[in-house]
Amino acid sequence: MYHLLFHRYSIMLLFIINLFGTIYGYMWYGWQLEITPAIFLPFVPDSPTASLFFTIFLGLFLIGKQNGYIEALAVVSLFKYGIWAVVMNLLTLAVNGTLSWQGYMLIASHLAMAVQGILYAPLYRVKLRHLAVAAIVVLHNDIIDYVFGMMPIYGNLMDYMQVIGYFTFWLSIVSILVGYFVTQRNSLRNKY
Repeated sequence: MYHLLFHRYSIMLLFIINLFGTIYGYMWYGWQLEITPAIFLPFVPDSPTASLFFTIFLGLFLIGKQNGYIEALAVVSLFKYGIWAVVMNLLTLAVNGTLSWQGYMLIASHLAMAVQGILYAPLYRVKLRHLAVAAIVVLHNDIIDYVFGMMPIYGNLMDYMQVIGYFTFWLSIVSILVGYFVTQRNSLRNKY
């Protein structure tokens, strides 16, 4: 089963799925991007950008190339925004008492994002400098989202933005640590 994940055709299929998912994600953010000041545009569509990093990784891998910065950004941001969207949709369900079919679809697709980032970690060639850049990017994004008010708009959850911002900061820290452990585990094993 594990070997099937790394088969060239599986990676090609995953590339296509992520490419279309990324496009759909940017479309999903379309209305929010229309009301976002231009300077903040790169920081609003969090999940599709995470998916874009992974799609680029897959595309590069298929042509025999790798980029540690893209891989670090992929693993950290896929885990972070995958888990974040699952939690936000479950919170929406708790607050509203109901969730649309799109909400359930977002839970499934974003959970898959978080999982795929970790599953493909054995293929990454990430060094500590790559992780440092990814850490700066995700923490900077938290500042843009929760200090400058550019976070994704989730209906009734806007009343909880301070708590969500606090949760998101710690989720970023956990995501950076997850990225570290899944990409550096071979070098950790070699040390001990």
